[in-house]
Order: sequence, then C-alpha cells, then structure tokens
Amino acid sequence: VQRGGHTIVLVRNNGAIYAVDNRCPHMGFPLDRGTVKDGILTCHWHHARFDLASGGTFDQWADDIRAFPVELRDGQVWVDLQEHRDLRAHQQDRLRVGLERDIPLVIGKAVLTLTEGDGDSVAPFRTGLEFGARYRNRGWGQGLTMHVCFMNMLPHLEETARPRALYHGLSAVARDSFGHPARFCVRPLPGATADPATLKRWFRQFIEVRDDEGAERCIVSALQAGATPAQMADMLFAAVTDHRYIDIGHPADFTNKALEALDVAGWDLAELVLTSLVRGYAMAERMEESNAWRHPIDLVAILEAAFDELPAAVDGGQHEDRSGGMVDRAALVELLLGDEPQATVDAMLVALRAGMSGVELAQTVAYAAALRIARFHTSNEFGDWDTALHTFTFANAVHQGMRRAPSVELLRGVFDSAKGVYLYRFLNIPAARIPEANGHHASGDGALDELSLLLDQQQQVNQSATVLAGYAYGGGDGSALLARLGALLLREDRDFHTVQCVEAAFRQYALLADNPTARTHVLVAAMRYLAAHSPTVRAQGQTYRIASRLHRGEELFEG
Repeated sequence: VQRGGHTIVLVRNNGAIYAVDNRCPHMGFPLDRGTVKDGILTCHWHHARFDLASGGTFDQWADDIRAFPVELRDGQVWVDLQEHRDLRAHQQDRLRVGLERDIPLVIGKAVLTLTEGDGDSVAPFRTGLEFGARYRNRGWGQGLTMHVCFMNMLPHLEETARPRALYHGLSAVARDSFGHPARFCVRPLPGATADPATLKRWFRQFIEVRDDEGAERCIVSALQAGATPAQMADMLFAAVTDHRYIDIGHPADFTNKALEALDVAGWDLAELVLTSLVRGYAMAERMEESNAWRHPIDLVAILEAAFDELPAAVDGGQHEDRSGGMVDRAALVELLLGDEPQATVDAMLVALRAGMSGVELAQTVAYAAALRIARFHTSNEFGDWDTALHTFTFANAVHQGMRRAPSVELLRGVFDSAKGVYLYRFLNIPAARIPEANGHHASGDGALDELSLLLDQQQQVNQSATVLAGYAYGGGDGSALLARLGALLLREDRDFHTVQCVEAAFRQYALLADNPTARTHVLVAAMRYLAAHSPTVRAQGQTYRIASRLHRGEELFEG
C-alpha cells in the first residue's frame, strides 16, 4: 500500500493486522517478499528479523523498521502515518550501537542523518571521542588519532565529503576499540592541596619509573584543581619529551591530537581523554635504549649537552630584536638534511641565540622532515615510507605543541626531531627529484582529475607529484587542491600512517602561507605518500556509498 510517500506492508498475523514500512532498514529490500512466523517478520535478503508489533530488530546491524499504529474501523484498516519518533535521537543511539558493535554501515547511516540540514559535525565527533577514550583499555590509539585527523581536515573538504570523513573517523574508533574492556579513571587526590607545578613534577617522576596509575592521578588532580588547558599541555609535553623520541614519536602525536580533540569537543572531557594517554607514556620504548641513537655516534650525548645550553640560548634570543629574521632558514634546512649531527645541533642553538623563536625552529625542522618524504626514492624498501613518516608526524606534533604551550622542555622535542631527520638521511640516497617551478605547469580541474586517474593505478608516486606541483606552481586554487587531496584520501581504505601524513601536511601547508615553495613541498610529500599506498580495495568506501544510497531512498536490490 502506498500512502503519504510511504510504501507500507500490511500483515495479518494471529488475527491481528500490523503495518510496517516495506523497506528493510538494513539495505532496502522489500519486506513484502519476506516471511512471517510467530510474530517475527524475516527479510529474505540478509535474513534480518523484526518484531511485527514494535518494528524492533533482533539483529543490531539491521536497525528497527518503522511500525505504524493501526486501527480497525467498520471493517476498514486505518494507519497513522504521523512521525512519532525523534529521528536524530534515534540515529544518535544507532551511532552508539555502531561504535559498540563495530558496524560501519550503521555508523554511516547515523552520520548522514545527524549531519544533514542544520545538524553539525561536533556532536557525532564528540560521541566518538568519548567512546574511544572510555572503551579501549589500553588508552589512546590509532583509531582516535584518525578520528581527530579527519575532523581537522573537515573544513578543507567539499561539503558533500564531510560526512564521509566523519564516517571514516568514527569507524576507525569502532574498529580500534572493538573487543577491548572499558577503561576506568582514577579519582583525584582528596582536597586541593597540590598546585599544578607540584603535580607536573610528580607526573614526570611517575612516568620516569613507568607508574601509569600514579601519573594518571596527577592528571585528574590537576584538572580538579583548575589547571588551564595550557598548563595541562605543558605537563604532558614535558613528560613526553623527558626521553628521546619515545615510541618513534607516536605518544607526542597522540598528545597533540588529544588536545586538538578537546578544543573541538569541549574540555569537560579532559579527565577521560587526557588520562587515556598515560599508559602510552609510561610503557613507551625510549630511544636512549636504541643502538641507532647510541652508535656509531652517541646522539643522546650530543642532545643532552645541547639541552644544558637551551635555557641560556632561549633567554639570549629573547633579548634580540630580530625575531629570527636574520637566520638563514634555507641554509638551516639543508644542514638538517645533511650528515653532521653535531653541526646541526650547534646551528640550532645559534639560531635560538639569534632570536629565532622555538615555534619558528620547530616549523623549520618539521619542513625538513617533510622533505625526507618528498625526496623519498622508490628504490627503498616499501616499509621505509613509514620510517620517514614517523619523523614528520612527530615534528609536526612538537611544532603544534610549541604553538600551544611553548617551553624549554618541549623544545627538546624539536632537537629530537632534528636527530630523526639526520638518522634517516639514507632514505634520500639517492634522492627523488622534487618538481621545480619551471614555467610549464598544468592548471585547472584537468590537473586535479588527472590526480584521481593516477591514483587508480599502483605506484604513480613521481607522476602524481609532478602533476600536483605543476598545478600549485601554475597558480592553481589551493583550496581546491586540498579538497581533492582529501577526497583521494577518503576514497581509499583507511591506513593510519597515510591519514597522519596527509593531515600533518594540511596543517603545515596552512602555516607556511608566507612560503609558496615550501607549501608546495609539503603537499608533494603527502601526495607521494598517498600515491605509494594507493589504490586500496576501497571496501570502506563501498559501505559508505551503500549508506548514502539508502539515505537518499534508492533501491539497491534493483542495481
């Protein structure tokens, strides 16, 4: 029966008449082709089962069908077609079901409903953040990091692509949390006796001896005592840089992403979110324990000597009136990419004394780290893409941390980043050629479309970099370029490191507005990394397309 824009199936069962939407909420198959037995309606496509009376499903991947109230009046069947449900509240609940049970199709349907019209992206983002921080016993991981990366990229995407980015982030949280027990936060210290400086000292001491529980209590106590976001960032970044390049940079990047997440979702989630980082700090591998950082050159000893000079170097630079303007950044970048670790450290100290700020130095090192990827030669082992990537994402995290809460302690991370750039110099031997501005460039949508075609083929690394650089050098629209890069990322199956790389490049691109060549180079790095990891099976995109077609009311069973 078709009435009021609805196709309704009427079912007589055990003497009663029921009316339900004829469209299976799972994938749209007509339910009049199903069967009814003992009050249960079964769809014959994927065998989803529904209670005829309420419409409730027994299979959580399917969702409930809409059941319409029915009355019999003088032998006629009257069906109430008014909507009595709060659709957004229902889909908010379905989003939680999708997260709990790791059902991407349910997540996709929920996101599309929650973000349409006057809906926003913050509420579903917050739901995913809270879920991932609470229901992964090991704390912050890859899923939450990808969730924040996609949220950060949202403003750069075409409007139609934004729900897809949220879907990817939320699905990553669900996958990373599935099967894990919940995590329970410790209580704060009784009263408010300890000040933030003391709690910071204790926190670092507990991380030093790998006591995650004691460290966690310092965080919740500091928050309860009224510590500001800047004070919390300072506490965390100090601990994450007390040792050299811990866990190849992941804890620093996780910290940066957690802080960015709170900026979006609200700092009322700080206890839950920030305590999820602690285990990663306490249990991390420390590069002081690594042969590569000790032999044949003891990089740790070089760094520790430099750290002794940092307070005086920073203080001396603050009395300069040049604000780093006299420092030759291009020469410093080339030195960072060279093979003289002591000379690199010396030059960085000289730059600080000359008035270069810690933020400027961090940005310079992050750019050098991006060049390692831009110059990565495809003759290397494929896995070494990630070796170069880790240094870049670590350097970017330190850079963002310095912008948020600059400190001498965190400045150590800038020097750690520089040593990572040095250690992996072999990945640029030979160095891939970065396309140059030579006056012959492609511009317009044709170049962007060519990027899409190139990434339908394997290992179009150099070709895609050339097209991207030509578009950028030729005066192509930077916003359109970012949107296309984002779209190319979203159509692939999620890869943690690829998502990290592209998001960090977007961030650096935005902050290099005064240097068009450097801006192009960081996007070349992201393009080459993405091309090296494309195409994937694109199964996750297929799931999202199904959710989109169902949301539009299309009939999938007809092709």
